[in-house]
Amino acid sequence: MRIVVRSSLITLLLAFIVIQFFQPEKNSEEVSSNHIFKQVEVPENIQTLLTNACLDCHSNHTKYWWYNHIAPVSWMVDNHITEGKSELNFSDWGTMDIFEKITILEEICQEAERKSMPLKSYRAIHPQAKLSDQQIAELCDWTTKLAEELLADAAGE
Repeated sequence: MRIVVRSSLITLLLAFIVIQFFQPEKNSEEVSSNHIFKQVEVPENIQTLLTNACLDCHSNHTKYWWYNHIAPVSWMVDNHITEGKSELNFSDWGTMDIFEKITILEEICQEAERKSMPLKSYRAIHPQAKLSDQQIAELCDWTTKLAEELLADAAGE
């Protein structure tokens, strides 16, 4: 019995070591001119909020922590980033049309109010990503104001 347990543990350890060689590509592009921070005048408090709670999964640049380099955690993180960017990528803000931006801004507020974003698993590991009711209100005020400005710009064209 001890031989079976020892063999199983050695096999698991070797498998863990081997999977470390299969890491996903990192999401680490430089901030481009299409990034929302380059396209829109974003107040500092909202920039901080977006950076802490959104940009790791919803932009082309993720701040990686030590645990993000360990498989299979790295695979899970890569999956979250891929899914997040498919829904919203702040790095592509400059390439979106006005109506797409307005829809996204409404969805940002709705997701924050429902507390479905950021994900619970992300908030658990990143306490700065947990938004207070005041931060959610500030975010929604900003998204509403920006959506109104975009709509006024569209009507003025």
